[in-house]
Amino acid sequence: MKRSDWTHGNAARLLENGDAFFPGVFEALAQARHVALLETFILEEDKVGTALGDALCACAGRGVRTVLTINGFGSPRLSGHFFDRLAEAGVQVRIFDPGLSLFGQQLNLLRRMHRKLVVVDDAVAFVGGINFCADQLLDFGEMAKQDYAVELRGPIVARIRAFMARTAGMTDMPPSPDPAANSTAGTAAVLFAARDNKASPDGIEKIYRQAIRTARSRVCIANAYFFPGYRLFRDLCRAAARGVEVKLFLQGMPDMKSVRFAARLLYGHLLRAGVQVHEYCTRPMHGKIAIVDDGWSTVGSSNLDPLSLALNMEANVVVVSRSFNAQVAARLATLAAHCEPVRPDTLPLWNRWPPLGSFIVFHVLRWVSRVGAWLPRRPQRVKVLSGSGSPGRRPHRTPPLK
Repeated sequence: MKRSDWTHGNAARLLENGDAFFPGVFEALAQARHVALLETFILEEDKVGTALGDALCACAGRGVRTVLTINGFGSPRLSGHFFDRLAEAGVQVRIFDPGLSLFGQQLNLLRRMHRKLVVVDDAVAFVGGINFCADQLLDFGEMAKQDYAVELRGPIVARIRAFMARTAGMTDMPPSPDPAANSTAGTAAVLFAARDNKASPDGIEKIYRQAIRTARSRVCIANAYFFPGYRLFRDLCRAAARGVEVKLFLQGMPDMKSVRFAARLLYGHLLRAGVQVHEYCTRPMHGKIAIVDDGWSTVGSSNLDPLSLALNMEANVVVVSRSFNAQVAARLATLAAHCEPVRPDTLPLWNRWPPLGSFIVFHVLRWVSRVGAWLPRRPQRVKVLSGSGSPGRRPHRTPPLK
């Protein structure tokens, strides 16, 4: 990344779970004056989704330009009433790649819009892995997801706003009328990194790899879906070999059993290289956060698996700030208290057999991050429900999103 990609003078605050994230977003939407932009992979018509719908309708009702982008695969159960209510209020709803379904099963499994972004004016932005659904709240019960996001203030907000306006096709977005929009809000340097299938197919992976290769004391990664490409996997092992403390916090109680199986294929090799692996077994762990040494941190939507690294449209921020790094480190320490360390003697026999482990690592992982190049690069489709006040209006197609 170039120096010009970074913004300085920002403030960053880590938010844990929907219990901290949703109140922050709803408060920001209540104060919106000009523009409110939101992207999410999953939106459910439950108490969280209903509250979000109320907040967006209120924004549009005040004359705020309000745009909601959802993923058609991740949000398939929203009712016509939900959409009609937003359209009547003046909210523009964009459905990314809704695709076809067969016997109730959607077919557009790959190349998802997986970002979770919120921008209100040039005042505040939210970036992370938290979707708008009730299972992101602790009161959901034993299947509530453990997750994280970051609240950002300062010049980085205008950059994220410009990105979201561009992806939403908002060519007439005016500059912010707020004279304080680009003023200093803190001391953090922030890089906004978006992965797509054209301009930046491996940008987020490169950012991780650069940080790991330059680590001096510690690398701590909490990631929900872990099956990285060979180069990132190799960098982790090499960091541990040169004396860096490398810790991985992965799912021990996953929402999909295949996730744990895939990650466990790598455990033997990781442990032999000196990487410490911990499984979070309290609830499904959905977070995507990491720290390197005492100043570098990242929070976002990108997992370390083939979907995120080679197929999905993702967004992370990198924050260089000792104080924010300390916030993330404190939450990782709390997470670690609820994790179980993986020991070599607990692995299945097939996982402890070096020839099989070597075959998996060297002949499978080397192709993981290249899988996206094998698939047709068709343009991504977006359907728009225009905020026209016309209930039941059929979506119309906008130019392809690439």
